[in-house]
Amino acid sequence: MPPSSLPSLPPDASPLTQKFGPETANYFSGNPLNRLSFLRDDHTFLHAAFGHPSARFLLLRTLLQDARNNLASLAPLVSANDTDRLAYVGREDVVPLVGEAPLAKSEEELVREYDSREEQVLVVFLGVDERGVEGKKDDGEGGGVFQYKEFRGVPYFAIDVTPRGKTAAVAEGIVEKLKERGLLFYEHSPRHMGLEPGEAAIYGHARALIDWNLRTPYCAQCGQPTLSVHGGAKRVCPPTDKAGPRRDCGSRGTVSNHSFPRTDPTIIVAVLNADGTRVLLGRQRRWPKDWYSTLAGFQEPCESIEEAVRREVWEESGVRVGRVVLHSSQPWPFPASLMIGAVAQALPGDGENIYLGHDAELESAKWFPLEEVREALLRGTSGLGEGPPKGYVEGSLRLPPQTAIANRLLTAVVEGWWIPAKM
Repeated sequence: MPPSSLPSLPPDASPLTQKFGPETANYFSGNPLNRLSFLRDDHTFLHAAFGHPSARFLLLRTLLQDARNNLASLAPLVSANDTDRLAYVGREDVVPLVGEAPLAKSEEELVREYDSREEQVLVVFLGVDERGVEGKKDDGEGGGVFQYKEFRGVPYFAIDVTPRGKTAAVAEGIVEKLKERGLLFYEHSPRHMGLEPGEAAIYGHARALIDWNLRTPYCAQCGQPTLSVHGGAKRVCPPTDKAGPRRDCGSRGTVSNHSFPRTDPTIIVAVLNADGTRVLLGRQRRWPKDWYSTLAGFQEPCESIEEAVRREVWEESGVRVGRVVLHSSQPWPFPASLMIGAVAQALPGDGENIYLGHDAELESAKWFPLEEVREALLRGTSGLGEGPPKGYVEGSLRLPPQTAIANRLLTAVVEGWWIPAKM
């Protein structure tokens, strides 16, 4: 993937940039939509946005080959002629599945009328695209722009059209009509798709919220079915149910983090040896031959990022790390990680010794010279499910593609990002 496929940031000459260098924007970041998160509890806003003629809908679907893992893909809709961009549909395409006004009621009304026997097709509000709307007016016929209070733009939503329960036939019908229009659901792993930067970020947001709702149908405190509200960004445990009695639950009447989407902080780190001439890389057994990556792991409760880096590196490789510097971060919606990228340096002497006996995650860990890593970044990058690129020499080091933050960390290391500028 060429560098232009990564999100670009506006030029910046601030003192922070002069001191620390330009900011890095990773794949799945750079969302062009204004999420307007503070309006998600405003059902008047959501209803108006859903009903506006300019509203655009991104459809996601779990593919048949992933039937055993119902949350495996949530593939996005694309055009058969252009799989680098998402394909959006209009309101008329989704009304048969979700109804005319799925977001018209307030949270209080939805809770009061809750009936767990009724299937709720999830409609997720993604945000408003404010680009290119200056000077345009809303004529109410789709020729203008949506406006609510001082906010103007094109509303975006996401809907899961995987066939389920009583709505399965309707969902299948929608998919068949889309096929006739040359639209299909991306058939390869979404992790390896080549979506343009803003499109990737929109898809990541949609996938993360839909996936969380599908994985969290029950209350974490009492185990009873929950209800999606706030445009798919919150779930509540109703006190009453027309289907039958409900048990008491400690989540009601209080702020409960169980009711909001989760994000799992995950550290990922390029580790340099003590003299800065080699990089520590590891590989798992399931990975292709000669394919290595940076070390990574979940941050634990009440643990700083720096502490998580030192612990994970030692547990996985036996290497002891001293200084840790944060580089950049990457949202990774598979399903809900935030990759926190760092560059670290091993302690000299015995600190560089590799030992794999603590944790069985890695099959191998090695120190690679910077020049070998540099060559691999040029000629040996590919996704896990892909073959080596053209020009790759058999037996050479292989690395993750540019869409992975591991690649960006290694690029930063070989380009000397960690070396202080001479004043």
